[in-house]
Order: sequence, then C-alpha cells, then structure tokens
Amino acid sequence: PPGTLCRTKPTDLVFIIDSSRSVRPHEFDKIKVFVSRVIEALDVGPNATRVGIVNYASAVRSELSLQSPQSKAALLQAVRRIQPLSTGTMTGLAIQFAISRAFSAAEGGRGSAPGFKKVAIVVTDGRPQDGVQDVSARARAAGIEIFAIGVGRVDMGTLRQMASEPLDEHVDYVESYSVIEKLTHKFQEAFCVVSDLCATGDHDCEQVCVSTPGTYRCACRDGFSLNSDGRTCAACNGGLGSALDLVFLIDGSKSVRPENFELVKKFINQIVDSLEVSDKQAQVGLVQYSSSVRQEFPLGQFKSKKDIKAAVKKMSYMEKGTMTGQALKYLVDSSFSSINGARPGVPKVGIVFTDGRSQDYISDAAKKAKDSGFRMFAVGVGNAVEDELREIASEPVAEHYFYTADFRTISKIGKKLQMKICVEEDPCECKSIVKFQTKVEDLINSLQQ
Repeated sequence: PPGTLCRTKPTDLVFIIDSSRSVRPHEFDKIKVFVSRVIEALDVGPNATRVGIVNYASAVRSELSLQSPQSKAALLQAVRRIQPLSTGTMTGLAIQFAISRAFSAAEGGRGSAPGFKKVAIVVTDGRPQDGVQDVSARARAAGIEIFAIGVGRVDMGTLRQMASEPLDEHVDYVESYSVIEKLTHKFQEAFCVVSDLCATGDHDCEQVCVSTPGTYRCACRDGFSLNSDGRTCAACNGGLGSALDLVFLIDGSKSVRPENFELVKKFINQIVDSLEVSDKQAQVGLVQYSSSVRQEFPLGQFKSKKDIKAAVKKMSYMEKGTMTGQALKYLVDSSFSSINGARPGVPKVGIVFTDGRSQDYISDAAKKAKDSGFRMFAVGVGNAVEDELREIASEPVAEHYFYTADFRTISKIGKKLQMKICVEEDPCECKSIVKFQTKVEDLINSLQQ
C-alpha cells in the first residue's frame, strides 16, 4: 500500500489550490485526485504529518485545518467534499491566509516546535489578480517552504516569485490538469525519510539499484560493467562508436512553448554528445514537424558533433499544429533514403519527440517504420498520449518509449536513451554464431565424405 515504503518527516503540510473560474469542474477533480494521492503516501496523524487545505479564487476558504481529524480516511473524505469557488484568482490573498491562519497554532500548526517542517504546495493555472512576491517572501521568512505548481497558461514568473530556493526543485509545470497526477511521485519522495531508497524508484539506474543505509548505488547484471557515470551499464567495446544513422523527429507545435523548445534542443544535443560522428560511424539528421514537415538537415550533412549541435541551436520554432502521422511518413519515405544521406546496411534509428495528441492518423506510418527495420524510440512530454507513444515504439515497447509530465526532466530520458541507442555486438552471441557455423561446416564435410 502507498506509504509503507517510507516514513514521512513530521510536517505541517498545507495545499493551496486554485479553483478560479478558469479551472473547469473536471479539471478541479484532477487536482483533488493529485492531493489525495499525495496524502495516501504520507504518515498522517496528530504527532506525524498533519494536512490542511486552503481553497481560493476571489475569496479564500479553509477546507481542512491542521487540527482537523488526521486519519487518512477523514482527510480523503474531506478532499472529496471540496467544491470549486469559480470566481477570480487572488493567489497573494491565499498565501497571506496561510501565513496568518492555516499555519497558526490556533489552527493546529506546530511551526515553533523543534523538528517540524512547514510546507505549502500552491497549485494554480493563471495570472494572479494581486501581488504574490512580497507575501511569498514573508511566508518563506516565516519558515514556510513553498512548492509552486503551474498548469496550462500559467505565468511562469509568478511561480518563481512564490517558490522557495532552489527553484528547480520547487517549481513544477504541467501542460494540463489531466497530467498533474504525474507529479505525485515527486512529492511522495519529497516528504519521505526512506529506509529503502530503491523501493521508491530506479533513481536512473539503468539496470540494478542497490540500497544502503540512507543512500543507494547503481549496479549492473552479470556480463555488464558500470560506466563512469555511476548509473549506466555497458556490454561492448564498440558501443556508441558503431556505425549508425540516427534521425530526430521533433514536435514543433504551438503547445510546446518557446522556453520548452529550447529544452528540446538541449535534449537533442545531449544525445549527440554521446555519439562518435563521422562518415564511418554515427550520422545524424533532424526533422521538425507541426502542421507541416520540415527537414532541418539530412543525414551526413554535418561531419562533426560541433557542427550538428550548432545547427540544432539555430533551429527556429514552427509553432503550429501536431501532424505526427505526416511526420512519420516523411521519416519512412525520405529521411532514411540514400538521397538524404542514409547508408545501406547501417542500422537506422528514429527518435520521435512529441508533447500532444496527433491531429492525424499515425498507425500506418508507425507500422511501416518498424516493418522497414527502423528502430523507433518515442519520447512524450506533458499532454502526449501514451497509447500513441507505444504505437510508435519498437519492440519491446517498454524499452522504446518514455514519458514525463515536465519538460525539465527530459534530460533524464536523454541519459537512458544514450545507452539504449548503442548498437552493441554481444561477444557471446558472436561466439555462438561461430560455433554454429563450425558445426554446420563439419556436418557438410562428413556428408560429402
């Protein structure tokens, strides 16, 4: 059951949730699911973690105080009863309410007691109608650690004004409420003092995670050795220096947003960094798509990592629709053709990156890509549809598709992809072939005799 893998730090935790008119009823239900999932993973109780909930729009309403009955069942029932206020967006007023009321001793706050943390999780999807910078600074000065979660068309500057330092750990963004639940795991880990760290996830260990008291280390299965990064494993000497034709198929639709498109470029260059680029080794091509398809550069145009990375950085953002099917067809028909630099007999790898549902049909082109022998990886962010990612991905599907709710975590996917695109020759497999060929030759010779 959730919560049994860890003991949570004694915390006064207050959720500050936006229910302004821009949050539709079914979206507000998604916020309640997110809050419930975080609560399910906590050790709640009078002497453990206490939970409060502040609901706000133009006005502020306390839905649950820190002195309310703190059984898990009572908390989850209180969450289910919450109704949206559906007026304006007074985020600053809500934070002030948290300082003066929600975390106060009168409401059950234990902030002055040693060993207790005060944490606020603010969820909002808009631009506040009042100021948040000064009141957030006062909250942080009062010892309240603030996590800011933004959804959809939220103002990112506002999130940064609210959140505690370091910002990259305290600011989260998701494209829509439908994927906010993906952040649950982050907060489950944030509130846990974990005895078995590996039990809460693989921690980017490619093969084996080994728990030790208070920490963990990565290890590899028999026949593999741990690389210098301490996380990935290698079974071959050839690895990323092997011959490879690799084409990136990148979503440039308007939902990606300019700041995230820059993160996508870094993701591409992160993978390019792990390749040995030359005429005889890796070649890289890049295609961007939105409502149309544009080849940024074909395979083999650039002969060095430096030139490829410079071309990626210069790529301009198309900012229109999401025609993933049309893009996959282009990949099959053009990107891996000899006229566009593809080499006969060299393994072909396609990495498809998308952040939303395709506006056209993808099944035929996705099937044709795999039937053509291309090894296809699918990477999805935000509103990407996991069924579509699985349809694009090669077998075994679990090793060829990746999803994250947050663009800022795609570098973790990049690390995993760096090893998975390695065209490895298993020395044991090679020996088996030699033995088999020798046996066949011996049999033929004896038959001829």
